[in-house]
Amino acid sequence: MDAASQLLTNFTKYVIDPAILLVFSAGFLVFMYGLVEFMWNMNSGEASNEGKKHMLWGIIGMLIMVSVYGILTMIDDTFGFGAVQGGGSGTDVSRLNSVAPPCIFSGC
Repeated sequence: MDAASQLLTNFTKYVIDPAILLVFSAGFLVFMYGLVEFMWNMNSGEASNEGKKHMLWGIIGMLIMVSVYGILTMIDDTFGFGAVQGGGSGTDVSRLNSVAPPCIFSGC
């Protein structure tokens, strides 16, 4: 199981993470291109609509890539693969047991 876990970790580190970063960067560049296009053609109505469309699709692309990374991290945490570095696995929530509500709510 250790070899499979190491293979999954390497695949995630060297293939999946750069692919997500590349597509996220492409979405950011499309957004920036749309912003420049919108600002450049601000006085003409039809030309600025193209810039708006590029900005919208850039934001949608970035949102999708953030969602993909979040879903992969959630799957990794659920099954305990340990493939996503810096994921939520190992988060210490034991301090939550000692948190008490304020006296306003509990009537101290």
